[in-house]
Amino acid sequence: MAATPQRHKRSFLSELPVLIIVAFVLALILKTFFIQAFYIPSASMESTLMIGDRVLVNKLGHAFRPPKRGEIVVFTVDGAAPPPPEGGNPVSRLLRGLASGLGMAPASERDFIKRVIGLPGDVVEMKDGVVTINGAPLPEAPTTEGGYLSERHLEPFGPFTVPEGHYFMMGDNRPNSSDSRYSLGPVAEDRIVGRAFVIIWPLSSARLLGLPDYGDIPAPAAQANAADAAAAA
Repeated sequence: MAATPQRHKRSFLSELPVLIIVAFVLALILKTFFIQAFYIPSASMESTLMIGDRVLVNKLGHAFRPPKRGEIVVFTVDGAAPPPPEGGNPVSRLLRGLASGLGMAPASERDFIKRVIGLPGDVVEMKDGVVTINGAPLPEAPTTEGGYLSERHLEPFGPFTVPEGHYFMMGDNRPNSSDSRYSLGPVAEDRIVGRAFVIIWPLSSARLLGLPDYGDIPAPAAQANAADAAAAA
């Protein structure tokens, strides 16, 4: 006897809880190991990323190579803000975590998104709105000149040598960014969550986040001296 529409409906309703659980598990696996969506909560990366934008972050790429200069990355900083309260039942906590992981709500206040400017060993300095790396000016420009900076920031900084295993982060909105120049300091590599590679929302702003062409930046003096010594040996 053929199944009636009513029987099909009952079968679907009985399977619905299992389908929901499977969907939650898959979303958690993706969020934990592969790709996570992040909500942009501040203006520190304008005009590249605007408040309310959603970006996808590749959490696996840096497992195979170190971060590159110019990448936009998400990282965590302990002590930047207390962790959010974990009140509510397990289901509500799960839903809050999924909403954050899908970019539907702001992430933890300990999560930051900035651009990698200095690599381990680099000497970073800032004068007259121009960043220099190991004495060479970094080819950056405001958006009015075809670059990614909101505007140049004339406050001087450095020189500062980036410790080994750490990265120097700066926001594209230089006058309005709490970054490695200030309280955040250099960021340890194991604190980097992943690279933001695409804007997915709003649709009018959807685009890939490419890597700037900085040309040839000289290596830190210590690394250059070590390379010269090895070549002469």
